[in-house]
Amino acid sequence: MTQPSPDVLSEAAAAWRSRFVSLFDRAPVALAISDAYGLILGANPAFASAWQLQPGKLEGRRLLDILTPTNDRQLGRLDEALRSRRRSRYPVEVSWQARGTARHGRVTVEPVSDPQDDIPRLLVSLAEEAGAGRPEPLPQDAANGLSAQEARILPLAAAGESGSAIARKVGLTVDGVNYHLTRLCRRLDVPNRPALIARAYVLGLLDPTAWPPRAATPATPDGPSVIRG
Repeated sequence: MTQPSPDVLSEAAAAWRSRFVSLFDRAPVALAISDAYGLILGANPAFASAWQLQPGKLEGRRLLDILTPTNDRQLGRLDEALRSRRRSRYPVEVSWQARGTARHGRVTVEPVSDPQDDIPRLLVSLAEEAGAGRPEPLPQDAANGLSAQEARILPLAAAGESGSAIARKVGLTVDGVNYHLTRLCRRLDVPNRPALIARAYVLGLLDPTAWPPRAATPATPDGPSVIRG
């Protein structure tokens, strides 16, 4: 049997890629493709519509910049699976903001590249909870809303410590510190660290009479915070 020429194989591969892109864009399911570190390489219109955006506006952004995991145990299992190169489907409960409205749902992450690839790409599907999209109330009982880890990180940030200094003091990586601060920013609906600190004092999360800064009340056990905002 005659082996197909490289040109024929290249044309066939291009045709299949074109067909895949067409199906990807038309799929009613919200889908995105990211690298193993969560950088979005492509999103279909159904996925982008969850933020009321065009797909191109999400490319180049990180999943953890637009989605907040609400179950740390699920996120830990996913991280462990990716590090060990296991290939399966992993659901993670998430929340996100779309034009000032809080939404909730679940993403399912699945490695999709060839087995011989050292670092797989990820297929991410998003399903919004029925009835989600209603505006959330302002934080309730906010003073009791910090996890133990957040109660260690937030006062250090309020004291002006750098991310690397905080990481050394709490035993995390800089990315881990930024992850917790970003989650707090999203839950308290603030755009940056200075605004986070200001609102934390207003809500009673930080003791206004203490210096160096400290959490106002004992923290809850490590895990998802009860703050909703």
